[in-house]
Amino acid sequence: MAFTTRPELRGAFGMVASTHWLASGVGTAVLERGGNAFDAAAAAGFTLQVVEPHANGPGGEVTAVFYSVERGEPLVLCGQGVAPASATIERLRQLGHDLIPGTGLLAACVPGAFGGWLLLLRELGSWRLADVLSFAIDYAELGFPVVDGVRAAIERTAGLIATWPGSRDLYLPTPPVGSRLRNVALGATYRRIVEESRGGSRADEIDRARELFYEGFVADELQRFCEAEGGLLTRDDLAGWRATLEPVTSYDYRGVTVCKTGPWGSGPVALQQLALLEGFDLTTMSEEQFVHVVSECAKLAFADRDALYGDADVPLQTLLSKEYNARRQALVTEGASGEYDPGLGRLPTPVEAEAMAGAGEPTRGDTVHLDVVDRWGNMISATPSGGWLQSSPLVPALGWPLTTRAQMFWLEDGLPSSLRPKARPRTTISPGLALRAGKPWLAWGTPGGDHQEQWALHVFLRHVDRGLNLQEAIDAPEFGTDHLISSFYPRGFRRRSLELEGRFAPEVVEALGERGHQVTVAADWSLGRVTAVQNEDGELRAAANARGMQAYATGR
Repeated sequence: MAFTTRPELRGAFGMVASTHWLASGVGTAVLERGGNAFDAAAAAGFTLQVVEPHANGPGGEVTAVFYSVERGEPLVLCGQGVAPASATIERLRQLGHDLIPGTGLLAACVPGAFGGWLLLLRELGSWRLADVLSFAIDYAELGFPVVDGVRAAIERTAGLIATWPGSRDLYLPTPPVGSRLRNVALGATYRRIVEESRGGSRADEIDRARELFYEGFVADELQRFCEAEGGLLTRDDLAGWRATLEPVTSYDYRGVTVCKTGPWGSGPVALQQLALLEGFDLTTMSEEQFVHVVSECAKLAFADRDALYGDADVPLQTLLSKEYNARRQALVTEGASGEYDPGLGRLPTPVEAEAMAGAGEPTRGDTVHLDVVDRWGNMISATPSGGWLQSSPLVPALGWPLTTRAQMFWLEDGLPSSLRPKARPRTTISPGLALRAGKPWLAWGTPGGDHQEQWALHVFLRHVDRGLNLQEAIDAPEFGTDHLISSFYPRGFRRRSLELEGRFAPEVVEALGERGHQVTVAADWSLGRVTAVQNEDGELRAAANARGMQAYATGR
């Protein structure tokens, strides 16, 4: 029996896996008290906003892919907010920008996470909002232990944080790991929403809570703050936005139906990689050949993403067709390609820009993830992100900063991902759901920016094609390429790059270098934070990631 960092959990009642043990505990507590997977996911999601403030927050966004037994179909939850009505290419260029900055209020979209979780809870949950939010409120008011990711984010950007009074007062001096951090203002914001929304049916309370956030005191405060600090977001922008439930985009791969978001997100890039990889026998490949072929197919799929994806009409039927992928498969050779050519469309024009403190997703982990499966067969994979403490000033009256997701738009006309008022940015956050025989089988995902649809895909391939169990697949040495146009300011590109964890055998590293990959060897346990849950013929399973020393799976 191979050693794994944690056991692959097995049971029949319910499983929760997330990037923070406190959120996993909260989700399990909800299941134990009779809640379903969607109640548990919402409670865990709100908890993650508090305990991982460097990775997500109330001012951010959430995307989920789920299966509801009651509805009998997989669906996408889009809690990705849109660009402000006044955010135009002309406006940003007049302000002197060739790219949307990676920090500050000009990069703000409508914060979609709160509306997304409320829609999920209203349509599919069973708990009242006060009960769901009680865990997050407690951690905000009573405090939570600082993890190393929080400490590192604050320490890395302390100079920038010091220029934002609300952020400075809460986060400086840098709190040591293990110390207790309280966010009283955030707790008070959620407590006020709970108190002022009480009364009537469960749905009535959720509807009033949404109004308080998007049309009430939260929206008023965000407009005041943005007006004072040079942002574009207004109360009208918030009032006019709604979270949505949408059809999934799917692809059948070796008997498994993989479900992702539409091309307003990066989800279909995983499906494109699977369509390419169907032309290869991954089960018999050496580790070195596996890394090479998977990385080369990733380059091809990401080139299409960077040319074609956005909140627009995207020719997915063509991109996932056998004919198209047969032509693209022929581009995979024994050597590392230096090309980056989409099969259709055109790439954005490169822009020279210097990196800035707090911009982008510098650790490739500034996002969170959670997965839940319950005893009734409901299953959800959710990836909240945005509203990072290090990337935008904290709104003192509310206790949290706004998202900077608008940095993923281009200030260039004619692209699917060009900045347009009230459009969704082509986000990176990308949860995953897989079905077998039409029933929910696997929910999984990871933080990681542009690496989400590499690291999560690798775990899937090692499980489906190479026969590892979930925990073995998560623990396996990880890799990834930045031979793509970064979604984050300053939108860099690293030709032929290939990063490998140090646990790869030296001969594998050497052979990949001989193929022409520009290999960088990272720390042994440093790439990816994948978590997963599974329903294998009624046996529920879960696995979590040892990297970062905070993710946990729990259940029975």
